[in-house]
Amino acid sequence: MSNVLIISGHPNLDESNANSTMLKSITERLKSVSVRRLDTLYTANPIDVEAEQAALLEADVIVLQFPFYWYSVPALLKRWIDQAFTYNFAFGPKGDKLANKHFILSISVGGPQESYGPLGYNHFSVEEFLRPLEQLAYLAKMQYHPPVYTHRMVYIEGVYNELSDVQARAEEHGECVAKAIDDLFASPELKIKRFVQAWFDRFDAMPASSDGFLPHLSEEVLWQSPEGEFRGHAGFNDWYAWARKTFKPGCEHRIDQVDITGSERGFEVSLRINLRAETFRDSDFVGEHVEVQVNERWQVHIDATGNVVIDEYVIIPLDN
Repeated sequence: MSNVLIISGHPNLDESNANSTMLKSITERLKSVSVRRLDTLYTANPIDVEAEQAALLEADVIVLQFPFYWYSVPALLKRWIDQAFTYNFAFGPKGDKLANKHFILSISVGGPQESYGPLGYNHFSVEEFLRPLEQLAYLAKMQYHPPVYTHRMVYIEGVYNELSDVQARAEEHGECVAKAIDDLFASPELKIKRFVQAWFDRFDAMPASSDGFLPHLSEEVLWQSPEGEFRGHAGFNDWYAWARKTFKPGCEHRIDQVDITGSERGFEVSLRINLRAETFRDSDFVGEHVEVQVNERWQVHIDATGNVVIDEYVIIPLDN
């Protein structure tokens, strides 16, 4: 599944002069992108909430692309939002499933730039009209990024704009969206988030050697867990030897939450992890199935080669 998900909210994309060109321009410039055209999926069908939420879960970057209809989104996209962003999925006590995903709005605006402002006939800026969608991102704990929008994106033959001009602006718009996404993938926060997933994927396989972990641990790493405190690569190797004797390969680390704070000098990564594992009979767990929730706190930095390096790793079990 692609890391970039574009939700196309145009109600009839095949007849669009601007949005069809925008979408083509974006997808041609990105290597990893999935597009869900709501007009072909759901114009006459009910929203498949399970499928839409599954697509959202797989994405690192979520793009809503739509024409600006009456200062908001088209009805089809509003229906999708209402049904896909459900309680305990996008909001509510357990509604953190979209937390830390990047959220971008890609919008074609029909009116000229000068019409959006205190002196224009639309009175307010585009950003002011987009406040509800910005708040949607905040409530869902997503990372809201500046919207990408382009004016004069409507063609009315003989009345308003030239078709070639609209399509040229749409092509440039797509280039801007693709660049914004490329910049996100180069960001340290997204690099760390993807590293976290790769780290646990490796742990779940429980490889015989710890060699794949060591390049991502500083020489003086501090490793704190319920089993004790371990220091440096030698200490980690001791802990990993215990883990190999305890957990069978095929563990499942489910990442329920990732929060990243800090700067280029160093980042703190706070995680909520659900571990499910089978254990060996001669281990401390005597062959029992283990399911436990833990908080983890990492101190990391990114070295000169772009490698994520863990300086401190703290595991804090939660009381059941």
